[in-house]
Amino acid sequence: MSLRFVTKTIHAYLDYPVAIGLIVMPFVFGLGAENPLALWLSVATGVAAFGLTVLTDHHLGVIRVLPYSLHLTVDSLVGVTFVAAPFLLGFTGLDFWYYALLGGTVLLVVGLHQPEDAALSA
Repeated sequence: MSLRFVTKTIHAYLDYPVAIGLIVMPFVFGLGAENPLALWLSVATGVAAFGLTVLTDHHLGVIRVLPYSLHLTVDSLVGVTFVAAPFLLGFTGLDFWYYALLGGTVLLVVGLHQPEDAALSA
């Protein structure tokens, strides 16, 4: 049994709630009190993630023009950026942990992605 169980379908169902969460959660948690970038990095990423999801070629994409492989690459870059941001931008406290944990989670989900050829043979 493979640990890589996040299929394209599962990933698609996660995309919209995650994008909305990235927009809403910074306000709920009060991020950015010491550094406004901690608030706006998440909001801007959420808006971009929503747009990326709308444009991705998967069953929940609305205008399916971007390949799913590009979507996964962008997700990986977001994960790396979120893990690095607290260190590079000097985030502390909740801002630090929000980005470190969220970035790690994004990288974990991408790492658990099941290649489409494996999904077809299962």
